[in-house]
Amino acid sequence: MSIENKKAFKDPVFIKESGGIEEYKFEQNGLTVLTLEDHSAPVVTFMVTYHVGSRNEAIGHTGSTHLLEHLMFKGSRNFNKEKGTAIWNELQNIGAQINATTWNDRTNYFEVVPSKHLERAIEIEADRMRFALLKDEDRKPEMTVVRNEFERGENSPFDVLDKNIWATAYQAHPYHHSTIGWRSDIENIPTHKLQEFYDTYYWPNNATVTIIGDFKKNEALKLIKKYFGEHKRSENDPPEMYTEEPKQEGPRRITVKRAGQTGVVGVGHKTPKGLHKDNYALQLLGKILTDGKTSRFNKNIIDKGLATSVFMYDFPFKDNGMFISYIFLTPDTNHQTVEDLVIDEYKSIINSGVTTEELRRAIAQTKAGVAFSRDGSYAVASALNEAIAIGDWTYYTTFMECIDIVSESNIQEAAEKYLIEDNSTTGWFVPKKVEATQDAV
Repeated sequence: MSIENKKAFKDPVFIKESGGIEEYKFEQNGLTVLTLEDHSAPVVTFMVTYHVGSRNEAIGHTGSTHLLEHLMFKGSRNFNKEKGTAIWNELQNIGAQINATTWNDRTNYFEVVPSKHLERAIEIEADRMRFALLKDEDRKPEMTVVRNEFERGENSPFDVLDKNIWATAYQAHPYHHSTIGWRSDIENIPTHKLQEFYDTYYWPNNATVTIIGDFKKNEALKLIKKYFGEHKRSENDPPEMYTEEPKQEGPRRITVKRAGQTGVVGVGHKTPKGLHKDNYALQLLGKILTDGKTSRFNKNIIDKGLATSVFMYDFPFKDNGMFISYIFLTPDTNHQTVEDLVIDEYKSIINSGVTTEELRRAIAQTKAGVAFSRDGSYAVASALNEAIAIGDWTYYTTFMECIDIVSESNIQEAAEKYLIEDNSTTGWFVPKKVEATQDAV
């Protein structure tokens, strides 16, 4: 950055505070910054969340967000192997933990570093925000790595079934495809398309920086200004993903038959956007159904010897999500029998609701789980990252109080609204027995 530009780039503006977290905005380039000081340990987590995920991918380019994330570690203008300053080496030399993740609604990059090395993390993330080196020679080996990830998922009955349920439930919305993408797209997407994707979404006005841990706020903001202030806002706002999934007008089904040992039943229902108040009731309902020995599915399915485990998935997304119950069957258990038991339990809740004791226990379980999951600077930054993804970081700070006010009637009303047949997508994983072959003599 030139001396003139440094002088011209203004300090960030304070926006708001919630739960001890402060939000700032650099108005000239649009970069948002969240800060939370915690001096209990001499470490700090620095995270950049880009407001782009697999929901922003076009047909033919599925998996591009994830593959691009891999390439972002290969080098940037000032940090690359040719200069002897490779990103991994620079950060590991200072004892940093470094990684990135991609999901439906966001991509994030982070470093957990000793406090004295915060500047290095900031410098690297600022450099690759706009100056990543995306080379075809790097894309090809990383494509192989990603394809191997895809193939590992194909060997998991749960992963295969989950992917197929989402693909069946969502026909217009990009949640139709998983974050890792379809195999043909992974293998064939050209480097210049990844460059176009990067040039479209990797800008300060499409990103939120989060700093959690042992640092001094004013010093950190000065460092962010120093390095990220070099970047202008994008000439055009990142394109909005405006496709809405049409209303489902009848139940959908998918059966997957592959080699395997364990049958699985998945019963899914679409849920509202992540910030909708009904999601709090649905999350507590998931606890009532599947969490612990006293849960309804445990008593009515596992204790009867029909399944080995149950799993409830109800993660809020920016757009509509899914409330999915997964039942992992014992050998020779009939899929239809278990599916009927799941539906019967939903009908029971719709007709009779839940008990005060069930709700009290679910709230306690949720609060305990949240408390355990927010231990340490990275855990806090990671949870904030997901709140950012669904559209409002204060979801993180207000979650507990929103859970506290959910009533038995709220849960029953949510079940009546969403857990209905016409809103359902049911999937079975049916293991195919592999017959042994005898070599010819």
